[in-house]
Amino acid sequence: MAAPQPGVRDRRVTTGIDVLLEKAREGLLRLDPHETRAAVAAGALLIDTRTDRQRAEQGDLPGAIVIDRTVMEWRLDPMSPDRIPEATDYDVHIVVVCRQGYSSSLAAASLRALGLWRATDMTGGFEAWRAAGLPLSGKPADVRY
Repeated sequence: MAAPQPGVRDRRVTTGIDVLLEKAREGLLRLDPHETRAAVAAGALLIDTRTDRQRAEQGDLPGAIVIDRTVMEWRLDPMSPDRIPEATDYDVHIVVVCRQGYSSSLAAASLRALGLWRATDMTGGFEAWRAAGLPLSGKPADVRY
């Protein structure tokens, strides 16, 4: 990589999605699919942010609450008038899952910035869940708008 010209900031070092993702994952105790399943069994909220189309093609996760990424913060902030009933306080353990484990890291970081300090995500997303051979839900999805 060539040195930047004098007076010109080298944006490749401090910007871009890879840097944003790295910063988002700082401090996250990311869970693998088996750890996620155990966390949900212990009371963690599993938040599935995959699109309707992705869920229709791939299947649903048992125990997951489906929340569109565009409203997730409002639904999970305990102080929001638009919160879901499970968003009781800032100590709630939340595990966010997406298709491959990238956007879920950004979502978890956003929840942590909101004060939900136990928010994290699942490494590898739904695809890792499926690869681990874990079961899918046979029930209709719990979709919250």
